Amino acid sequence: MADDSRNTRRGIIGSYAAIGDSFTEGVGDPGPDGRPLGWADRFAVILADQLTVPAAAAGPHGNFRYANLAVRGRLLDQIVEEQVPRAKELAPDLVSFCAGGNDIIRPGSDPDDVAERFERAVAELTRVVGTVMVTTGFDTRHVPVLRHLRGKIATYTAHVRSIADRYDCPVLDLWSLRSVQDRRAWDDDRLHLSPEGHTRVALRAAQVLGLDVPADPDQVWPPQAQRRTFEVRRDDIHWAREYLVPWIGRRLRGESSGDHVEAKRPDLLPL
Repeated sequence: MADDSRNTRRGIIGSYAAIGDSFTEGVGDPGPDGRPLGWADRFAVILADQLTVPAAAAGPHGNFRYANLAVRGRLLDQIVEEQVPRAKELAPDLVSFCAGGNDIIRPGSDPDDVAERFERAVAELTRVVGTVMVTTGFDTRHVPVLRHLRGKIATYTAHVRSIADRYDCPVLDLWSLRSVQDRRAWDDDRLHLSPEGHTRVALRAAQVLGLDVPADPDQVWPPQAQRRTFEVRRDDIHWAREYLVPWIGRRLRGESSGDHVEAKRPDLLPL
């Protein structure tokens, strides 16, 4: 799928709110205080540095304000119920909307149905928010377990791009971001991005809005030594024991990693 997401130049952005699940919350990218940073936080800094009008005594980033409403484990309907109304209330210049991934990977889910519900939420947001940036799924061809769901993810991604066309939304196209297909772009759990992976997504998000970025998000990774077969199998066994089995267990018990977790930045605040 061609990447046409780099040529959109929007106007001055003085406020930004991110809504979504663990990807947007920033899981896999711990900050100095232990709380996740993530691509949206990093993207907010780029926006603040390049797009705001400096205001006297308003701080190092002028008058830019940022909220992150995302909570890990949230399904699309939960995001629509909990986060979309808050984003509409805040009415920022820009909202990034990434949702549906947790729905798609659930057994029996229908990407067509998820896309219909996603579109209704996009329609709501675009009536209030200046710009709504939507996010596609990753290409999971090299991800254990999830590679078997690649067809569903691709179908949902095609729907998201069509919805973006209908509502004039810029698209953060993660499917075409080849650099995140490298193992080093992912955390040990293989479900969330590493700090470097989050950084590359933040850079691509800035490109979506036509900003100059300090590095190419698709820059080739440094070469690394070829791993032996037994090392790969050992790592796969460790991953299955430490991450896959607990993940399946939570699903069977009807639990979520986001139970008792609240949004880390529920208000539009200066950086």
